[in-house]
Amino acid sequence: MKARFSAVAVVFGSTADRYVLKGYTPARSLGEMLDDAAKVPGLTGIELVGGWHLNDANQDAVVKSIADHGFEISMLIPELWADGKWGWGTLTSADPAIRSAAKDRIRVAMDLARRVGCSRVSPWFGHDGYDYVLQADYVRAWDLLVEGLAACADHDPGVKVAVEYKVKEPRTHAFVGSTAKALLLAQEVNRPNVGVNLDVGHALLGYESMAESVALLSRFGNRLFHLHLNDNYRSWDDDMIPGSVHTLEWIEFFYWLSRTGYDGWLSLDVFAYRERDKVAVGRESLAWLRTLMSAAERLDRGQVEAAMLSGDAMVATRLLREALVGKG
Repeated sequence: MKARFSAVAVVFGSTADRYVLKGYTPARSLGEMLDDAAKVPGLTGIELVGGWHLNDANQDAVVKSIADHGFEISMLIPELWADGKWGWGTLTSADPAIRSAAKDRIRVAMDLARRVGCSRVSPWFGHDGYDYVLQADYVRAWDLLVEGLAACADHDPGVKVAVEYKVKEPRTHAFVGSTAKALLLAQEVNRPNVGVNLDVGHALLGYESMAESVALLSRFGNRLFHLHLNDNYRSWDDDMIPGSVHTLEWIEFFYWLSRTGYDGWLSLDVFAYRERDKVAVGRESLAWLRTLMSAAERLDRGQVEAAMLSGDAMVATRLLREALVGKG
């Protein structure tokens, strides 16, 4: 498969958490982030958060700066999580004014994406969910999700809307919390420009198989529009360097990306909390991705399919081991 590497701009920023609210390293401007990103060989795309990095007032200057650094804008992410007003839901809020504001935020991002030549946005409904028993009307929530997302998709059918899912955080339960739920949402909205942004760390957090998620998104309507790549220990969304934990599963993941014909961006979504050298994080991430892709390319498609047909685990693990060490 042809690799096009991009990164969410915050990979090169100062990352905060709920314990260190100011971030572990000094605050950085978008220009400083782009300067570091440009030092990562092979990185050609940058994702921006609409309302943070890019808006109507600064878009010309930002687009020029990105082009001057040699990048394309690979994705625009509408900000639907960092303002307290979203805390009780966005498209599923009980307040119609908040629901309207959330739709407007997505539409504005779509307009910006169209104008800057990106033509894809990725909303994440992190506050749309619940924390306590009997707190949510599940049926009404899904009605509102479908209605709201359809209205956004119809705003500009030429802009892809790639929904990102996550099982929890900041709510204890998210409505759009799995590959299957994201697929259900996309299928019921039933618009060709609505699909899924598969954050593989979110798949791992939900105890999913990254490869199976790719296969399902291909099988049920070719809904895999985008990828966010990172790794974790499955207990939390740690946003670590890809391949640093689930190495063998990444080989299977790239096998299935190739088998299903995915040709979109491979986008880093790594949070470098205590890593001061952001350039090293980017370089090491891409080095791992290239290593894992090379291992997947060494798999013989016929032998893999025969192993799957037989269900012979020992044959499967041998094929993985030989691909990993480069036998043959």
